[in-house]
Amino acid sequence: MSIDPKSLLRDLFATAIAAAHPRQVLADHLPADRSGRVIVIGAGKAAAAMAEVIEQEWQGEVSGLVVTRYGHSANCKKIEVVEAAHPVPDAAGLETAQRVLQLVSGLSESDRVIFLLSGGGSSLLALPAEGLTLKDKQAINKALLKSGASISEMNCVRKHLSSIKGGRLAKACWPATVYTYAISDVPGDEATVIASGPTVADPTTSAEALAILARYEIEIPAHVRTWLQDPRSETVKPGDPCLSRSHFQLIATPQQSLDAAAEKVRAAGLTPLILGDLEGESREVAKVHAGIARQIVLHGQPIKPPCVIISGGETTVTVRGDGRGGRNAEFLLSLTNTLKGLPDVYALAGDTDGIDGSEDNAGAIMTPCSYGRAAKLGLSSSDELDNNNGYGYFAALGDLIVTEPTRTNVNDFRAILILESPEK
Repeated sequence: MSIDPKSLLRDLFATAIAAAHPRQVLADHLPADRSGRVIVIGAGKAAAAMAEVIEQEWQGEVSGLVVTRYGHSANCKKIEVVEAAHPVPDAAGLETAQRVLQLVSGLSESDRVIFLLSGGGSSLLALPAEGLTLKDKQAINKALLKSGASISEMNCVRKHLSSIKGGRLAKACWPATVYTYAISDVPGDEATVIASGPTVADPTTSAEALAILARYEIEIPAHVRTWLQDPRSETVKPGDPCLSRSHFQLIATPQQSLDAAAEKVRAAGLTPLILGDLEGESREVAKVHAGIARQIVLHGQPIKPPCVIISGGETTVTVRGDGRGGRNAEFLLSLTNTLKGLPDVYALAGDTDGIDGSEDNAGAIMTPCSYGRAAKLGLSSSDELDNNNGYGYFAALGDLIVTEPTRTNVNDFRAILILESPEK
């Protein structure tokens, strides 16, 4: 069997991305009746690409406003696209959130709203709660990103500091009918976690948000604490009448992308092993993957090579150093450091939105030679890991993956290719 490992891994990554792209997944879910006026709003890394599909598919009058990350725009003619900052919100996102609320205020029962939601929407559609400032949200968001908090924990805090998240956008649209179409970027595909659930009920509480901030020892100003202790900080809860005309539909999930990649693996004559949507510290998740890979190489368990281990999800990084790199580069650096050049093992880790954290790469590729090549360049994988410098490590090897923004987002994609040893 002749396999080009790097080409196969890149093909698997491209397949995972394509399976979640709005042009592949949105049109079939739109209402059967696409006539009449519709107001389109949206937020997330895929929002502009989703808006482009709406313009192509809707036969009636279309207008609206969506916000996406800088560089993730699309060629829309009827729906305005604004770019803003991610993962830390900025003034552009704040202004757009205010405009979105104005756009949906005063609607009637005969009005229809389409809300296009994808990962990144939480920071892109940022509207601080009463008495809070954008600076407050920026500082807390930065601290959460460095703390190692999970995406669900971060979003719990964000919802209770917001005037638009945690079901509040649906409340603002009432009594109009709201159709939310969402591309999931969270483990478990929970509607309330995707971009902090602007149009769905939120079961979390302000007390939980305070507990999360305390758990990660994040200092907050007195006025923020006072707000979180105020009953008005509570989000829209299940059973609230304002949600009775709000409909939520998942149109793409991480699992769909993992399944598409697995099918590609089978077509190449290899066996896939899907581990699913995973959370946890990037470096620790990598150690688990390394253990499975080593067991396959040495003992043919739980499957025999040639095979591909596939996983997704959203890991976290607790920042300790001052190096460059997102969670996928960190995962791959930890994998390299653990396997130390184990023969016949190749790996790719990348973010399906095309941006690993805040860098310009989607991720990177590891080969059995990576550990040794880096050592010859004077790079210690353990030292670079201590400095959170996955980007620098793989940049030096020429093995970063640069895709440009993909305009979708089902979070991380990881594939570990294990070939048969010619000695066996």
